[in-house]
Amino acid sequence: MSESMESRIHKMYMQDCIFAWFDVALLWASLAFVLYAVLGIVQDPNIRLALYVSCGVVVLYNTASVLAMTNHYAEDKEFIYGLDIKHLDANKALSKK
Repeated sequence: MSESMESRIHKMYMQDCIFAWFDVALLWASLAFVLYAVLGIVQDPNIRLALYVSCGVVVLYNTASVLAMTNHYAEDKEFIYGLDIKHLDANKALSKK
């Protein structure tokens, strides 16, 4: 594989990782904000506990899924991104005609 192709693959992989983890951070922030806002009006301790647990489960599973996704992408990035780059290059060549 050429140096150019490897650098393009790595660049696409890093962009995907950055966006994925940025989305996880946004999810954490939005759930924290919503939890904070809702807890101000919820007085029942059982409902509060359910809110804490459900937010924790959502954040835990989403974070774990993004971690698994980025690890899988790292293992197969030559295939995943190489195919994308070949299609992008082919489309670019067709659009120039």
